Amino acid sequence: MDAAVITPGHAPAPVAKAPGERESFVQSRDGLSLRVREWGDPAGDPIVLLHGLRGYSGTWRALAAALPERRLIALDQRGRGDSDWDPDCNYYTDAYLSDLEAVVEHFGLTRFTLIGHSLGGTTSYVYAAQNPDKLDAVIIEDIAPGSSASGAGAERIKAEMAALPVDFADWSAARAYWRKARPSVGEAALEERLAESLRETPQGRIGWRYDAAGISRTRIDPDPARVVDLWPVVEAIRTPAFVIRGGKSDFCRLDTVLEMERRNPRFTHVTVPSASHYVHDDAADVFNALVTGWLAGVRSATAPNPS
Repeated sequence: MDAAVITPGHAPAPVAKAPGERESFVQSRDGLSLRVREWGDPAGDPIVLLHGLRGYSGTWRALAAALPERRLIALDQRGRGDSDWDPDCNYYTDAYLSDLEAVVEHFGLTRFTLIGHSLGGTTSYVYAAQNPDKLDAVIIEDIAPGSSASGAGAERIKAEMAALPVDFADWSAARAYWRKARPSVGEAALEERLAESLRETPQGRIGWRYDAAGISRTRIDPDPARVVDLWPVVEAIRTPAFVIRGGKSDFCRLDTVLEMERRNPRFTHVTVPSASHYVHDDAADVFNALVTGWLAGVRSATAPNPS
């Protein structure tokens, strides 16, 4: 959307599908309906993508445009977008992992690449550790062991969720909220976030398109027994692994990523200086180039030697 024609009180335009975008629904193992978006060549090598805490499947459209030869598969994680909300509020890694496994089974994926941002990165770490035979590579965007437990980023997210408005009087108020919460994203990304995360309610207000109350409770006061310690998970991964972190991120500490590389030589990382926690939003071209280039290197390294 052209930023010049956006007015504060105007509803966001419906998000246009990217070329070749396809939608379907997959049933989770506990009976929820999960909306899936696909892009690219249906016969291409698959990439499965997992968004963050308040993200949505469409957040990966720019990456899909940069990888038209691959088959990209992204889901609205339970409680978000057009996927069902969990009546039991099971918004923990075990549930997200089970949903990922259901998607993999539904599409009959035998080998694929996995990309996860933030919360989706936690699921990606665990899946990679448990399924070395399934993955060609794993890419993690701006999360590391301990990121969700302590530090400025963890406290910021908890504060955001604790202060989350139930709804908004109008689109102007909703737009102002997201602009304050995500000051670094461009206008087009902001408008997409509005359209993907909010909707008009029957009462004429603007409400969340995700289970804000249930997800907030799980994030603010999680069950300690269900919180994953990522250090042993990171040490167990046997798949080529790439961490992309934002240089302005308050969530993914550089010293932690360096310690990951020390403990597991399959890990490498790049810091994008201009980006915050939302690298694929803040610096989309850089993020897409890093993903494309690193995957090309992985493919080259694993290609059979001509004899």
